[in-house]
Amino acid sequence: MQTAPDRPETKDYFYLIALALIWGTSYILIKKGLDIFTPLQVATLRLGISALALSPLAYVHLRKITWRQVPLLIVIGITGTALPSFLFPYAQVHLSSSLTGMLSALNPLCTFLVAWLFFASRDAGRRQLAGVLLGLLGAVGLSWAAPGDAGQTTQFAYAGFVFLACLCYATSSNLVAEYFRGLSSLTITVCSFFIVGFPALIWALTAGAVPVTVTAAAGNEGWWALACVAALALVSTVLASIIFFKMVQRTGAVFSSTVSYIIPLVALLWGLLDGEGFAALQIPAIVLILTGVALSRGK
Repeated sequence: MQTAPDRPETKDYFYLIALALIWGTSYILIKKGLDIFTPLQVATLRLGISALALSPLAYVHLRKITWRQVPLLIVIGITGTALPSFLFPYAQVHLSSSLTGMLSALNPLCTFLVAWLFFASRDAGRRQLAGVLLGLLGAVGLSWAAPGDAGQTTQFAYAGFVFLACLCYATSSNLVAEYFRGLSSLTITVCSFFIVGFPALIWALTAGAVPVTVTAAAGNEGWWALACVAALALVSTVLASIIFFKMVQRTGAVFSSTVSYIIPLVALLWGLLDGEGFAALQIPAIVLILTGVALSRGK
């Protein structure tokens, strides 16, 4: 039987801010990686470097889990890391890094939906359901109003990739909160990442032809792109996941997902610094999303 989540303490809010800064920066890192690599290469490199960094710990931590836990850890690895690692680069082929980061504010709504549908009693009231509808409406408006060369219809379609990624994160965090509260966050990270990441590394270095891509790039551009993806893997993926899973264990999936309140601001600032556009109509859209998030969390 699982214990109830603890009330957030001061240090949990510091964790929340640190995570927002790390994850808010990840979208600009993906953008810089896409200057040289394909979305498939960015995803497999991110997964592979994460697995490589954790491989010295794999033997110790794999011994701490039981065979009964392996299927759920595979699901956590796929939903919390593997699928989003592919979905975000493919989305950013046609979406700006700032728009992608702002759309990630849907994560708390998705966490609530998944928890309500699969992990909790279905006692949501009209207020919570209205919050979900407002948040989704805001996401549609945000995607439609965003400036870009791809066109409104294309941007709206690719925003669906971000929504799917948020559903993946929601599934992963709810699984951790429900079934792995007693397991070390480092063990969860090492085992789930290693299982899904090591095959990706093999593909990236062989069939993915990443070394050829890096050396073929003009000047130091290839190495700079590789450094950005490495930072994405080591900081935005490995380090951030350890912090996030620990926070989920301490405070529950819903509080932890509120990191998405701050991520859009960080992503927007990075985008503006990199010369990305911003439309005035996006302001009421992001307000709608955050209002929806607040309503969905209320009782």
